[in-house]
Amino acid sequence: MSEPQVANRVQGPVHIIGTGLLGASIGLALSERSIDVTLEDASPTAVALAADYGAGRPRAEGDAEPTLVIVATPPDVTADVVQYALERFTGAVVTDVASVKYAPYAELRRRGVDLTHYIGSHPMAGRERGGAVMARTDLFVARPWVICRDHETPAAALSLVESLALEVGATPIEMTPEEHDASVGLVSHLPQVVASMLAARLVEAPEHAVGLAGQGLRDSTRIASSDPELWVQILGANSASIVGLLEAFQDDLATFVQALRDADEPGAKRTIANLMASGNRGVQRIPGKHGSSARFTTLTALIDDTPGQLAMLLTDLGDLGINMEDLQLEHSPGAQIGFAQIGVMPEVAPQAVIDLTERGWRIL
Repeated sequence: MSEPQVANRVQGPVHIIGTGLLGASIGLALSERSIDVTLEDASPTAVALAADYGAGRPRAEGDAEPTLVIVATPPDVTADVVQYALERFTGAVVTDVASVKYAPYAELRRRGVDLTHYIGSHPMAGRERGGAVMARTDLFVARPWVICRDHETPAAALSLVESLALEVGATPIEMTPEEHDASVGLVSHLPQVVASMLAARLVEAPEHAVGLAGQGLRDSTRIASSDPELWVQILGANSASIVGLLEAFQDDLATFVQALRDADEPGAKRTIANLMASGNRGVQRIPGKHGSSARFTTLTALIDDTPGQLAMLLTDLGDLGINMEDLQLEHSPGAQIGFAQIGVMPEVAPQAVIDLTERGWRIL
């Protein structure tokens, strides 16, 4: 007997304007649930590509009016496209997924656009590279999805955007546009600037220095591969938040530099230690698995860089009943070995080391 079909929270049709990473990923997730999704983009090729990947179909003359329109365009045109959507699809709720919320909202208000059926939102998900080719159906699973309502927002419109977030596996969170922009400035935009500036130091670095790079540098610079053109738009739209954060970061850095410059002066070592300890406390506040701030113990297993080794390690973890909370891989340059960094709960770590060692794994 087949399983009963679970009813969708979102009833289509849904129209997506903008078929890059976010738009195509939303389309994939909704289409997978048999929701009718139509696509629109300034580039016909982008629409065709997203459709080929299964994110929906190009909108055609005579298609039914959508119940929900999702604007997934770059920040510098978000206000224009939202206004266009509100005027074209008068019976639909319109949301956008731009990474800044106050600038588009303020611009629409300045123009006198009726925003009764508009709700800004932002899924806190992405990848270093954009485009439909990078889209994934599970991009939003267990990720926060910020929804920015105001006092004019009808309950039904709010419910529909919340349902969208839940439908694709995200967790809806309400904020004002100002709260959103200040928050993402801290947890997204500042890290991007810092990572990019750190990675920029590698451009002129000698090969023998870069060749020593380990996982710490890779972790710290991973997001530096992001699209510069998009980030010019994001940072410009959220400059009010990011400038203050960068100035505070600059002050901390200046204090750190001064302490290092006079490292033998009284109090210098304490200043360095306090700044490093503040970093420890900050890391502890970052939510981990399932939104928990619990810290994991990392076990590093040495594995041969050959097919099947990682699969064997994961099989042994399962057989031993060890729940893996996190996993990172690092290769050793010039050697046919790798390092699997396995995050486990602290209370299971000692026994896990014993059990894995007994199975022949070398735990560093």
